Amino acid sequence: MIHQYITCGTCSKAIAVDYDPQTMTINAFQFLGGCHGNTQGVAALCKGKSIKEVAESLRGIDCHGKGTSCPDQLAKALEQIMEKEA
Repeated sequence: MIHQYITCGTCSKAIAVDYDPQTMTINAFQFLGGCHGNTQGVAALCKGKSIKEVAESLRGIDCHGKGTSCPDQLAKALEQIMEKEA
């Protein structure tokens, strides 16, 4: 299943999360914009992991004092998925 999330306060503009609603694991995700190498690295590390585990790990990461970051925005997208699937 694909979940679209519009980011706020980051260079990336949106995140598309492909996840398995049965196991609540991440199949893949893609950032629209942002630092390509960094977002690819985060995507590779998160593939196959639990949505809850990844959200807890990435929540609160800050980029240059913005109060958020691409990983933090991903955590927020994953939290939306958890709320939706609950």
